[in-house]
Amino acid sequence: MMTKRRSCSFWAIAATASLGTALGCSEEAPQSALKANEFAQARAAAVQNAKPAPPPPVVAPAMPPTSIDPVSGVAQIESGYSYDPIGKRDPFRSFVWDRPDKMQIADAGPLGQFDLSQLEVVAVVWRTGNARALVEDPSGESYIVGAGAAIGKNRGHVVSIDDNMVIVKEIYVDYLGQETTKDVEMRMRRNEGG
Repeated sequence: MMTKRRSCSFWAIAATASLGTALGCSEEAPQSALKANEFAQARAAAVQNAKPAPPPPVVAPAMPPTSIDPVSGVAQIESGYSYDPIGKRDPFRSFVWDRPDKMQIADAGPLGQFDLSQLEVVAVVWRTGNARALVEDPSGESYIVGAGAAIGKNRGHVVSIDDNMVIVKEIYVDYLGQETTKDVEMRMRRNEGG
């Protein structure tokens, strides 16, 4: 049953294709077609007869009414607009000055770009009148810090230096915008076997 249906459709397609080929193909060109040189002449004539498009009308912008100030002799524009700076940022003020938290990070120095967990206390000198600690960053650079030195990303400051640790007070800002302080102990690692 399938083979009869396939053979019938095959013959129908073949007959349609041969009929289309026989009727559609002819050697003669249609009589109404223009030759190439006739087309070029008709196009040149159309270009010569074409009129250029008129330019768009010039419209002057509407000027607000002016009046001359009798004292200074200067024209005053009466636009009805006055600038109200209340609640707006000063356009001539630097963006950096509007972000004090970014300025404090820049003031923190090279240790201000690291989290306290990334820093390591290597040595402490504390029996002198001015205790100091040697702190190493992840790249191996060492820095000497004392009480009050800025350290860490969260605006931390060294509060005190003891014999084997540095206490840092960090300031966190929660989602409500309230500041919270936290004391973090950075302990010096003890060498094993020594």
